[in-house]
Order: sequence, then C-alpha cells, then structure tokens
Amino acid sequence: MESVRVVDQWPVDNAATAVVRAGDGAVLGQHGDVRMPFPLASVTKLLTAYTALIAIEEGVVELDTPAGPEGSTVRHLLAHTSGLAFSEHKAMAAPGTRRLYSNSGFEQLADSLAVHSGIDFAEYQAEALFGPLGMAATRLDGSPAAGAVSTAADLASFAAELQRPKLLDPATLAEATTVVFPGLNGVLPGFGYQKPNDWGLGLEIRAHKSPHWTGTRSSPRTFGHFGQSGTFLWVDPDAGVACVALTDRAFGPWAAEAWPRFTDAVLAELAG
Repeated sequence: MESVRVVDQWPVDNAATAVVRAGDGAVLGQHGDVRMPFPLASVTKLLTAYTALIAIEEGVVELDTPAGPEGSTVRHLLAHTSGLAFSEHKAMAAPGTRRLYSNSGFEQLADSLAVHSGIDFAEYQAEALFGPLGMAATRLDGSPAAGAVSTAADLASFAAELQRPKLLDPATLAEATTVVFPGLNGVLPGFGYQKPNDWGLGLEIRAHKSPHWTGTRSSPRTFGHFGQSGTFLWVDPDAGVACVALTDRAFGPWAAEAWPRFTDAVLAELAG
C-alpha cells in the first residue's frame, strides 16, 4: 500500500503504521519500524476494555456488577457514564446521566477486576490478552487508562482480534461496539463537545461526530481510540479493515489535521 507512506510527511521523529484486513488478519500494508515500542496513552483503554470483556466471559464480573462510585457498575465505567471526573476519583454526576470521559473510571474498573479475580490487573491482562495474541512487546507500565507500551506489530495482532475475535464470543464484541446509554452528550477530548458522544463498552464509536480523528470516508460504525501520545487504532467494519498508527509526538493540531487525511487515503486506496 502506498498510502501508508504518508506518515513520512508527518511532523514526527518516528512513526509506525499497519493496515489489517478483517477475516484473515492479513497485514495489507505497513510502514516504519513496526517493532519499535511507543507509549500508547489512551489507546491503552482498548486493551483494558478488552481485558474486562474477557473477564466478563470468564465469570469474574458481570456488566451489572457494582463498581466505581455508588450506583455505578462495570457497564457504566466502560461507557464513561459512571459520573467520575476525568482524573480525580470523585463523582461529578449521577451514573448514567452524562458521558464524562474518565481516566479514573478505567482505573477503578481495573481495581474492581483485580478484587474480583484475586489477581493483579496487569498480570491478569498479560495472561488473558497479551499472551494468547502473542503480544510479547506489550506491557502495562502504569495506569490501565493510559499506561501501556506497545508496537505497531503487536497492535496489528490486536486489530485482527477486534475484527475476528478468538478470545471473545463474537456476540460480546458486537455488544461492545454498540452504543451504550445512547443519546448522551459529552466532550471528546481534543475534538470538543459532541451531540451525541457515542461510546460502546470502552470503545469509542465514530457515528456522526464532527470534527473527529478518523476520516470523512470512515463509516459511522467505525470504532477505536486515540491517545494523547500521538497514537490511534481504528476498525471500520464496513470497509473490512483496521489501522494502527503510533508516533513519538504528542497529539495536537498537527494530528487533528493529518490523521483524517491519512485515514481517507488508506480507505480510498482500498476502495480503488
């Protein structure tokens, strides 16, 4: 794929990208050092959410298991509707009433999984997710909201899993990529107030948000996450493809401009 070479034009020192086909998980194109580790920032939440879904299938918790502030559940924490503040462990709203993007919510989610499983969250994640997918270069170094480190090669394996799950029942992934608590408005960090601000179970759903970090060609069913460290992973079910991009420059206006153009170039090449 020629479109992946567009990352050479980005104002970053290092970038790595991979495009992964649904079905067989084949890497259709890649560019840069796909073995180079990068801090993921909030792309970490995709890994944490998927670990939580595995734990749910294993019977460690249920979506309606109480977790977080009073009245909140695992479902609320995954969907950023627990009412917790962005980084402080204090409630700002009643559960289920507002879409408040929350790092502290994902930290409390991981704490709850550790309590119910009796296993440290990072250890559980390594055994349940990273090991089975062969993500040997991926580790959780800090917060389960933003502390993972990984490579484009490892995330390509994860992107294949997100399109054809082997660790989850496909019905579980379908539920995770369906809007939870529909109609709630809220701020999408870096892109402002969105009406509505749709999310699934830990996975951001593109829907009709504008502006957005994916492209104009991206289908409304596109889901994924981006990170403030200059990283993203999206899956477009309608296009049958996923894309990973990792950089060593923090998110900013450069990314808000470059990422949608890159995504559109990738989707246009595939469609052509």
